[in-house]
Amino acid sequence: MYYKFSGLTQKLVGAVPTEAYNPQGLRPTFTEAPVTIFATPTKLATESAATSYLGDNRVPDLQKLFQKSDGLPVHLKRGLPDRLLYRTTMALTLGGTIYCLIALYMAAQPKNKK
Repeated sequence: MYYKFSGLTQKLVGAVPTEAYNPQGLRPTFTEAPVTIFATPTKLATESAATSYLGDNRVPDLQKLFQKSDGLPVHLKRGLPDRLLYRTTMALTLGGTIYCLIALYMAAQPKNKK
């Protein structure tokens, strides 16, 4: 016995497709549809619109700051905090690279047999 599927609907087709769903003459014991668990939305549409952001909008100020053509790269435009973060990141990257190279060198050394 083989099953043939419709290319369009991806359902079984043929003379008796119901026998393919219930092999050897077995029939389902219940005919009721299962209860839908998530039939109603958990959040109403009016609830999401009721909450609003209470802070001020800083986007226009930041756009002016980042779009100013003063020759600085974007990741350094906000001054001292950006410089500290950049230098810390570079130091950690350099330290990690050196640590990896030392670990590779130590792993490449043959072990002494005593």
